[in-house]
Amino acid sequence: VQLVVESGGGLVQPGGSLRLSCTASGSTFSLYAWAWYRQTPGEGRELVAAIGRSREAINYIPSVKGRFTIDTDDAKNTVFLQMDSLRPEETAVYYCNGGTWGSMNTPDFASWGQGTQVTVSS
Repeated sequence: VQLVVESGGGLVQPGGSLRLSCTASGSTFSLYAWAWYRQTPGEGRELVAAIGRSREAINYIPSVKGRFTIDTDDAKNTVFLQMDSLRPEETAVYYCNGGTWGSMNTPDFASWGQGTQVTVSS
């Protein structure tokens, strides 16, 4: 069974920054594309940023482009999301998962982890 564990969330003021981390179990991390997602109560899970298996292809949703950065440390089985200039509407639980580039809306590396809560509020 493969697992992911997210961390790094917290309470931050509008305009502030957080760096999320997600560590995956097993030995196949480098074979997957990776992505960060977020979910608010009553809403579906939204794909926020994704990085391809080669680590060269990267996509962001328009609202976070220029403010969020996704990257990986394959030696540590970890994917990061640097979030700058955070906005209150980005308050959500953030999740990571791995999958196939082009199909990151249906990731299949692991079951969803517990996520990490990000709260943007003054």
